[in-house]
Amino acid sequence: MNRAITLEEFTSRLGGVINTAPSVRGVWVTAETSDVRRSGHCYLELIQKHPLTGEPVARVRATIWRSALARIEADFMAATGSRLESGMKVMVLATASYHPAYGLSVNITGIDPSYTLGDLLRRRMEIVERLRREGILDLNKELGWPEPALRIAVVSAPGAAGYGDFINQLFTNRACLRFHVELFPAVMQGSSTVPSIISALEQIAAREDEWDGVVVIRGGGATSDLASFDSYDLAANIAQFPLPVIIGIGHERDVTVLDYVANMRVKTPTAAAEWLISRGTEALAYLDGLASGMVRSVTTILAGCREELAYASATLPHLPLTALSRASAIADRLSAALGDRASQKLRPEEARLALDSEKLSQAALQTIERQRVRLGSREELIEVLSPASTLRRGYSITRVGGHAVTSVASLQPGCVIETTLPDGTVKSTVQE
Repeated sequence: MNRAITLEEFTSRLGGVINTAPSVRGVWVTAETSDVRRSGHCYLELIQKHPLTGEPVARVRATIWRSALARIEADFMAATGSRLESGMKVMVLATASYHPAYGLSVNITGIDPSYTLGDLLRRRMEIVERLRREGILDLNKELGWPEPALRIAVVSAPGAAGYGDFINQLFTNRACLRFHVELFPAVMQGSSTVPSIISALEQIAAREDEWDGVVVIRGGGATSDLASFDSYDLAANIAQFPLPVIIGIGHERDVTVLDYVANMRVKTPTAAAEWLISRGTEALAYLDGLASGMVRSVTTILAGCREELAYASATLPHLPLTALSRASAIADRLSAALGDRASQKLRPEEARLALDSEKLSQAALQTIERQRVRLGSREELIEVLSPASTLRRGYSITRVGGHAVTSVASLQPGCVIETTLPDGTVKSTVQE
């Protein structure tokens, strides 16, 4: 039967193997950080996750001792702008160690920050490429700003220094532009950042007609604090937003996915205010130019009018006499021309009229002669047919009461009758 050894002896042997093995000493290892804690030293876990399921496939405790922590974090901060935090992809210089009481651990003596930066950039570029494939990457960039943009909806954390800087810059502008600004509060750090900002944007979209544009601002901070802005959902929302969006997050060196999709990217919240002020100032300058041009045009027109008025004032007193003289000359010419034209027209008419007069006289004489002959004939006929002629032939006319007697039956004894003879009238009384 083999001799049993104690656990302490077993772990001592294990420690001897691990602590002296060259293959696990000073090795560069890639992993993801988890449960990062600091208490003089830095304690954390290194995890490797399955690329498809995301489940941990390897895990080990790690330590950065105080003696190396300040140097490592200073280098990491200088390169990435952030402290070492949980959830970061890192490449660490690691040495395995085994302690009989505390078990297996890894001592980290260096970190390559370029690996962490590369991972962040890779994830960011993957999101940008997805937005490009979906055809929405440049939608917000294509929206135009009104001239000027004075109605601004702001998405920021209430009381944040960045928001205060933005408001102070906006409302103390030298051009005295009057902006209308409303804050739509949102969480700007941590896990609630994305849903909080999307909710604020939805509130703005519901009142779309009230705004000229949107400003999303956050002051500077650690690079890790800006990780929430590298979100596909948030970037897609801003890319398709119906109003132009300005992104002013962090410092000039800070870049997030939102900077790729926004209509305008500025380096700080203050720069966002300066950009809006510059557009308003440009609009004022344009209006001033138009006003100056109008003044020049009106001045030129008035000067011309004054010259014309002066000329008219000088010539107006002489115009009536000149006009009358010109009109008189024209009237004389027309009168002379009219007399000549009338004479030309009247001469043939006078000749024709004289001829017609002669013809008319002859025709009249002929007509009178014909009528005289006809009248003589009729006089003779009348003379023959007249009662006087009849009476001279031995006839008489008997009347009673002025009426001719045509029948004896119409007479009564005692009637006074009047008989007309050629040489006079006889009155008689009827006896029988």
